[in-house]
Amino acid sequence: MEQPSAAKGQQAGADDAAADDVAADVGAGAVIATRALTKRYRGGQLAVDGLDLTVPAGSVFGFLGPNGSGKTTTIRMLMGLIEPTSGTAHVLGRPMPRAGRAVLPHVGALIEGPALYGFLSGRDNLLRYDAADPTADPRTRRARVGAALDRVGLTAAAGKKARAYSLGMKQRLGLAAALLQPRRLLVLDEPTNGLDPQGMREIRTLVRELASDGTTVFLSSHLLDEIEQVCTHVAVMARGRLLTQGPVAELAAGARGRLVVTTPDAADAARVLKEQGVDDVVLAEDRVTGEPPEGELADLNAALVAAGVRVRGFAVERASLEDAFVALTGEGFDVAG
Repeated sequence: MEQPSAAKGQQAGADDAAADDVAADVGAGAVIATRALTKRYRGGQLAVDGLDLTVPAGSVFGFLGPNGSGKTTTIRMLMGLIEPTSGTAHVLGRPMPRAGRAVLPHVGALIEGPALYGFLSGRDNLLRYDAADPTADPRTRRARVGAALDRVGLTAAAGKKARAYSLGMKQRLGLAAALLQPRRLLVLDEPTNGLDPQGMREIRTLVRELASDGTTVFLSSHLLDEIEQVCTHVAVMARGRLLTQGPVAELAAGARGRLVVTTPDAADAARVLKEQGVDDVVLAEDRVTGEPPEGELADLNAALVAAGVRVRGFAVERASLEDAFVALTGEGFDVAG
C-alpha cells in the first residue's frame, strides 16, 4: 500500500533533519556519525536500536558494552559489511555503505578476529593482504610488512605457519594487517581478545602511539579497565541501545564513588552504616564500603565514632567507569571477561 502523502512528508522531514545533524557533526570534525541507525534481523531480533553516535577526530573512542549489546553489529554496519534496516551512518564524512570504495582504503579494521590462511606464514599472510590493496606500492611491500610485524611484536614469529599461532598471536597479526598503510581511522573489535596481560599492555601502548600520530581509534570492548586506561571518549551500549556517550572523565565524574571506611571493627562499622542508611554495604577484612548516602558525610563519621568504631580511614573513592555503568543500567558488568 502506498504511503499517504502526509506521512511521506513527515518521513522526508525526519530524513532531512537527520541528514542536517550528520552534516553538522561531520563539519565539527566527527570521523563517525550515525543517526537513528537500526538493525533488525529476520525473525524480529532488534540488534541495534536507533543509534546516534558521534566520534570526534583524533579521539581514542571506547565502544563499551556487554557481549550481545550490539557493538559488533554496529561496527559491521559502519564498515559496510551489512546494510542497516533504517537510519544513516557516515564514516570520514561519507555515507556507508554507499561510499565504501572511497572510504575503506583510509580505514584499518580488525573485526571478529582476522581471516588468515593457516598454511601460510604470518609474513606471507601480510604480503597477501598488502598485494590485495590496489593503492599499495609493490616495490616497498616487504619493508611495509616488516615494519607492521615489528610494530605488533611478531618479527620473531613471522616465519611460523599461522595455524600454529595462538589466539593472541592471531590478534596481533590481524592488527598488523590493519596497520600496513597509514590510516585516518582504525576500527578494533575486542583487540586484546586472547592476549596475556603483557600483550594487553603492549596493544594499549600501540593504540596510544597511533592516536598521538593523528589516527582516530574506535575500540570496541567489554573490558571496563581496558577502556578506562586507554580511551579519551566512550559510548556505553546495552541491549542494542546507546545509554550515554562523551569524554571518559565526564562519564566517571557523573557517577558517585564508593564510601570506604578502614577500621579493625569492620562488623560494627557495617552495622552502623546500614543503620545510617548506607546501601550496598560490603565487608572485606578491615575495609567496609557502601553507597554514600545523601547528606553530610561528617555526620556519618560521627555516628561511627559514637558507636565506638575505631575509624582509621574515611573517604569517598573516585568513581570509576564500572560505577558509572552500574549507575546507568542498574546492573553489574562482566569486568574480567
